[in-house]
Amino acid sequence: MKTGILSWGAYLPRRRLARAAIAHALAWRAQEQKKPPAGERAYGNWDEDSLTMAVEAARDALRGGGVGASPGALHLASTTLPFADRSNSGLVADALSLANPLATQDATGSQRAGTSLLLQALSGHGARPATLVAAADRRRTRAGSPEEQAYGDGASAVLVGQGTLAAEFLGGTSVATDFVDHYRESSAEHDYTLEERWIRTEGHQKLIPAAIAALLTELHLSPDAVRHFVFAAPFAAALQVARVAGLAAETVTDAKLERCGHTGTAHPLLMLGAVLDTAGPDELILLVGFGQGVDVLALRTTAALSTVVARGAVDRALAAGRTDNAYVRFLSHGGALDMDWGMRAERDSRTAQSSHYRKHRDLNGFVGGRCRACGAVQFPRSRACVNPQCRAFDTQAEYVLAQSLGRVKTYTEDWLAFVPEPPLQYGNVNFSEGGNVFIEFTDVEPGELSVGATVRFVFRIKDVDHVRGFHRYFWKATLVRN
Repeated sequence: MKTGILSWGAYLPRRRLARAAIAHALAWRAQEQKKPPAGERAYGNWDEDSLTMAVEAARDALRGGGVGASPGALHLASTTLPFADRSNSGLVADALSLANPLATQDATGSQRAGTSLLLQALSGHGARPATLVAAADRRRTRAGSPEEQAYGDGASAVLVGQGTLAAEFLGGTSVATDFVDHYRESSAEHDYTLEERWIRTEGHQKLIPAAIAALLTELHLSPDAVRHFVFAAPFAAALQVARVAGLAAETVTDAKLERCGHTGTAHPLLMLGAVLDTAGPDELILLVGFGQGVDVLALRTTAALSTVVARGAVDRALAAGRTDNAYVRFLSHGGALDMDWGMRAERDSRTAQSSHYRKHRDLNGFVGGRCRACGAVQFPRSRACVNPQCRAFDTQAEYVLAQSLGRVKTYTEDWLAFVPEPPLQYGNVNFSEGGNVFIEFTDVEPGELSVGATVRFVFRIKDVDHVRGFHRYFWKATLVRN
């Protein structure tokens, strides 16, 4: 059977910092006032990281996948994984409540980690019954650096396998070479970037066209057959590569950099999703990943593309943003500014690992219980049913609540308790299936909550144990916005 793309998903944090706000905050250091830069960059809330963003993109891809069974593998690409020695992909799988047997894999160390994992999955390594490839990055930047303007936080995911394909995989190739365009030592927080012109002429324009030519020759295809050239770079740089490779100028795909910034390992897959959102059938796509080598993948869209539920995923992610001008908040949430939060922030956030493991399905997967006797839903699970008309014992079946909707029953805006973005907002939420949970709210402005408002649930950082270097995660409620 043929292998290809079944579905795709995207996630961008709600806040988009206007680049003009960065320029305005830093105008004091420039001798001449230049025209403010256009566009905005996505940046995560304090409780978001590569894992939480990957979960959201993966949920988006799974909703449109049409896969009867759970994926057999989950591959996660990122250069900003929170854990160096813990299965990050395993935690994402737990949050997604993916069923075993399940193979998980983390990939890092290069900006083409996402395309490399996608090529691996499409080539047949773990693609049956399906493989979920997710990529996410939240790269730290120095205040005032070019990267601060250029980068963005975000995630993308692609579900691949066999069946009703949106795009068929024709073939791919990888070329490894230690061409260093930028780097980040394992002990460093920020990238060190080299001279742009040298990167373009010696890297992009020499390495990428050669890899494209080799793949097209192998597949007996001509450059004229390519309809979409997907390369995560500014348009002018991508256009030069296309010309050297013999591709038509109109094949160059918009990288969406002005609207969200470059999202690292996620960006090639994000661009691929944007192409699939709007492409027609029988169109040839060349996807390029660049970073100490080159990946090139060739895909051809199918007649089934228009029926895929995932269509519009990237546009939805882009449209969900809210322009923000709070530069200091951006610095604080990104770790570039060490805020003094006072005595209320002085607390020990130690996690009891034994208890955490016993409850990991509840905490990571948001798994509650449903009574087999009366059908009542509750969180957390317990031996006794909470329905006063039932009270049966040992009748709780697992019930995943992550995809449920809820309504705000009560809420509090607490300006005295510590949270990295005041106020701390929490309250009771009724599940649409019945039952309720006491939970925190996120991505909600002060005064925005109301009793009866509809919410959905998102996987976020609960707190960080800075003493022991451990991130603890749980689910939070956020408003459903049209």
